[in-house]
Amino acid sequence: MTVDGHEAAWIERLTDVPIGFRTLVEDELAAREFVPEIRRLRGVSSFATPSTWDVETDRGNTVFVLRGEEDIRRLGQSTLLIADSHGIQFLVRDLRKLDSASRRLLDRFL
Repeated sequence: MTVDGHEAAWIERLTDVPIGFRTLVEDELAAREFVPEIRRLRGVSSFATPSTWDVETDRGNTVFVLRGEEDIRRLGQSTLLIADSHGIQFLVRDLRKLDSASRRLLDRFL
């Protein structure tokens, strides 16, 4: 995209692009599409923000800092998008499918 939001180029097949440029494009796409899905909350340091969250995701366990409750966005009735202090987005696909302990922890922030 250009600075004014227009498409700068179209790549029909990434395999047709030289390897150096292809790697750059693949790395950029991977960074933009990195949205780990939270499967379980293992713990939170505090119910006041900022707080440190210990979570299990589809990409492994991780710890992140939630700056404020405004960093938790509802995308639907049971779907959440949670931004950490570094701007990484974590997805809760369906609150109803989380275990009861995880739901109780999340309820304190909702």
